[in-house]
Amino acid sequence: SFYTRRCITEDLSWSLVTVPPLTELCLQHIAHNFENNPILNDLLPEHQKKVVERLSTSLPLTVTANTVSHEEYWKRCCMERWQVCDVSNYGDSWKRMFFERHLENILKFFVPNTTDPEQVLELIPLCKDYVRKLEINQLLPPLQVDPKEEGHDVSDGEDEGEIGEVYKHHYNLKELITSLPHLEELHLIYDVKSCGMNFEWNLFNFTELDCSNLASAVKMCRNLKVFKLTRSKVDDDKIKLLARNLQHHPCLLELDLSHNLIRDHGAQALGKLISRSRLETLNLCNNQICHLGAQALAQGLAESSTLTSLNLRLNFVEDKGGEAIGRALLTNTSLKCLHLGSNNLSEPTAAVFSQVLAQNTSLTSINFSCNHLGLDGGKQLLAGLANNKTLTELDLRHAEVEQETDFLIHEIVWANREAVRLASLQRPSTEPL
Repeated sequence: SFYTRRCITEDLSWSLVTVPPLTELCLQHIAHNFENNPILNDLLPEHQKKVVERLSTSLPLTVTANTVSHEEYWKRCCMERWQVCDVSNYGDSWKRMFFERHLENILKFFVPNTTDPEQVLELIPLCKDYVRKLEINQLLPPLQVDPKEEGHDVSDGEDEGEIGEVYKHHYNLKELITSLPHLEELHLIYDVKSCGMNFEWNLFNFTELDCSNLASAVKMCRNLKVFKLTRSKVDDDKIKLLARNLQHHPCLLELDLSHNLIRDHGAQALGKLISRSRLETLNLCNNQICHLGAQALAQGLAESSTLTSLNLRLNFVEDKGGEAIGRALLTNTSLKCLHLGSNNLSEPTAAVFSQVLAQNTSLTSINFSCNHLGLDGGKQLLAGLANNKTLTELDLRHAEVEQETDFLIHEIVWANREAVRLASLQRPSTEPL
């Protein structure tokens, strides 16, 4: 008999399971070759997801910005780059967070005459559809150059200060922010966060040219709703220029100019702005506004039908200013919140506000903290509150009001607040489904 001997060589570690399907191999190739051939939108949704999961976060933005819309990818980009990532501050969009913070970072460290402006401008087509808010808490001046080292002879007719001025202007934001069609909020601080041993006061200058550039830029940002320019040594002349450019802005609702150097003339320009714009919130905390400026703001307030919040904390308006604002509130029906803390106010202001509390039905919050209203001032406010049903907050801390008066005032205000709360709870049930 003839026997055939069969030998089967077997690899025990081999399995069909480990052979990837052709689709998987294709998706791996697409992800690996994405920089050269970013075909994502042509794929099925489930295949797109698999490719995006494999994409490197170090791919150039020119490739990913307008191709990858998947939030998971941009979440990875954010988490790898920044330790703290609160996406709720960015409309719950990781992509928006990435582009806003990336752009902010470039602007914070942009050095005029040194950094190539193309670094910013080349980003515009990549980020313009996603940037809605910019918060820039540092703007660097140019590197200081000694004119003598540059071989520039200072002639008799030339002031050294004028030459130095050239080296103080900051990056002109105009071309950038006017190219961002969805920009709604702009927060700027012309400041240097860490200058170390190279400290000089002129590092913190907000120059006339800076102001002129910024004013025309903001005027052209037609969708801007919130503009904050704080801690930047903004004085009266610069505020006049800014206010003039903002007067007929179609969208601006909130203006924050706190912690600057605004005096009465600047406040007069802002008084006109209040009466001629759609502004709802104005923050002038910690400036140098005295009674003339407060009177001008009061006139604007009397003519405004939109302003709901005015913050004058830490100014010098005193009773002449406080009384003027009070009188304006006898006719104004839009203002809801007023902060007059730390303004050296006393009993005459409280007397006018006693009348305001008796008549005005729109004010919900007043802050008189850190003033000198005194015992009589407190009693005047208590008398005005007798029939008031709308005020839900009245801050009298350190206002030298008698303890018993303060307690009675607090009871009335608390009752108003409770009534508003109960009304808001009942309202949904009475509305038709």
